[in-house]
Amino acid sequence: MLNTLDILIIALYLIVVIVIGLVLRKKAQRSKDDYLLGGNSIPWYMLGLSNASGMFDISGTIWLVTLMFVYGLKSAWIPWLWPVFNQIFLMVYLSKWLRRSNATTGAEWIGTRFGFKKGAKLSHIIVVVFALVLCLSYLAYGFIGLGKFIEIFIPWEVVSDYIPFTVSPEFVPHFYGVIFTLFAVFYSLLGGMSGIVWADVVQFAIMTIAAIVIGVLGFVAVGEGAFQVPEGWSSPFFGWELNLDWSEIIPEVNNKIKEDGFGLFTIFFMMMVFKGLLVSIAGPAPTYDMQKILSTKSSVEASKMSGFVSVVLMPIRYLMIAGFAALALVYYEKLDLINATGQVDFELILPTAIKEFAPVGLLGLLLAGLISAFMSTFAGTLNAAQAYLVNDIYLKYKSPNATATQIKRMNYVTGILVVVVSIVLGLFAKDVNSVLQWIVSVLYGSYVSANILKWHWWRFNGEGFFWGMVSGMLAAAIVPELFPDILGLYLFPILLIVSFIGSIVGTYTAPPTNEDVLKSFYKNVRPWGFWKPIHDKVIKEEPNIKKNTDFGIDMFNVAIGIIAQTALVILPMYVVFRKGMPIVISIIVITICIYLLKRFWWNKLNEQLD
Repeated sequence: MLNTLDILIIALYLIVVIVIGLVLRKKAQRSKDDYLLGGNSIPWYMLGLSNASGMFDISGTIWLVTLMFVYGLKSAWIPWLWPVFNQIFLMVYLSKWLRRSNATTGAEWIGTRFGFKKGAKLSHIIVVVFALVLCLSYLAYGFIGLGKFIEIFIPWEVVSDYIPFTVSPEFVPHFYGVIFTLFAVFYSLLGGMSGIVWADVVQFAIMTIAAIVIGVLGFVAVGEGAFQVPEGWSSPFFGWELNLDWSEIIPEVNNKIKEDGFGLFTIFFMMMVFKGLLVSIAGPAPTYDMQKILSTKSSVEASKMSGFVSVVLMPIRYLMIAGFAALALVYYEKLDLINATGQVDFELILPTAIKEFAPVGLLGLLLAGLISAFMSTFAGTLNAAQAYLVNDIYLKYKSPNATATQIKRMNYVTGILVVVVSIVLGLFAKDVNSVLQWIVSVLYGSYVSANILKWHWWRFNGEGFFWGMVSGMLAAAIVPELFPDILGLYLFPILLIVSFIGSIVGTYTAPPTNEDVLKSFYKNVRPWGFWKPIHDKVIKEEPNIKKNTDFGIDMFNVAIGIIAQTALVILPMYVVFRKGMPIVISIIVITICIYLLKRFWWNKLNEQLD
């Protein structure tokens, strides 16, 4: 049970976010751009902190603590499933390309690339559909994670006497998820993007304090208590197979590894890299991440914002993750990991470790921080969903000349609708990992082909985009049902091929995009790739325009950025588990990477193409 001080800390946090929503309400109501993009006036570092806060979600943290407990330092690679290094591609060049479009949403961006004829309209519709499916999936994913978390601290038997209806044990997490969802809905609906960013900054400050304290507690526990892990657990390196044998320590962990399907780790790793590179090159998915990029003041600030995310997020988040993993390993016998169905559930490591080891005051701070992490992700994703429904459906097809008051009302209506649907989807979610695997391995597979081609191939048109996305989404719905026992990641090549075929067939069944649209897009965005015919025509009109030849330096910076990001993940793990020489090596690697990125990326950000 929570102490009075802990309850007061949580209540104070909830009051603060409500006040933020109320204070920023008037600014959000000034215009559509003020509501959805904060009027493009928010500094890049605040947007970066906000984006980092949104990624510091409770469900993901539960998942990552579980991974580190089970897989040790090898768990540093598993978030490449996402892929976590997509932020590096955004940092180096994709955020810059995206922001130059001056669009409000990813669907509105379609008009800058494909124009406004039949193919573009079809593409616009399918992007909206994909964005809404993705946003609803993320909301359901966060929803179930929060509920499982809260249940540990507020057992159902404590509140059941005050609730005028009964809830079966498996749906208790969903009940708690609904309650805290309502707070996130309040400040995000009222304050728009500005409200979300300011609330996120408060939330990230709370999470930073909590992460440092937990990291210190874990560090102390490692020094004072003995714990057992399998051979190879403390190394990030791996062979063909994972070869982590828990049978003599905690036999149930072996079942978890088998269930995850990560045993043949080299194959798993190669598939992650293959998929991760393609997903990253495709650009940001139409979620809150894209909205934050479009909210920046300029293309240069968009790049800085994306780079700042990894710098502030990785060390803080993984300090907390390593701290909790250390506490769980040292004091495993004190943890109650039996869920409502009587099974061992390793996703309960995070909440049970907090309950067992966090002192009074810190417990309230941690809970406020992790609840805020959920609310941050939820609010950002909700804002993205609203943007697509209001900007890309209501204003485009229903009421193009809607007044500010009508837009405000529609923002509220669509927000409430999205929340209700996401809660219903959350009721059907099995667990955090199952929803996550579907999002990152299956749904993203339908997205990649069409979105790589849209940046890099001039002949690719709206019809190709539409059929590539449709075929990919249909495959994402059907293929996993045909192979239910295969890890979603291994189905990615099938979805990729189906989507690619759809993209090519769709492209050549329709004429190229209007030449003026292509020339305008090329001049504004300045992508590298297969744009020679358009480049040659632009040169005839504007001889001073130079071709983008930055592919080589961009890929160099991406490689250095990924190395730096991975070192920022592994360094706090080494610190908590007291690994002397690896700490020194990690710091040296990070220092070299910082020097190279400063010279070949940061210093060149303001060098605009003529």
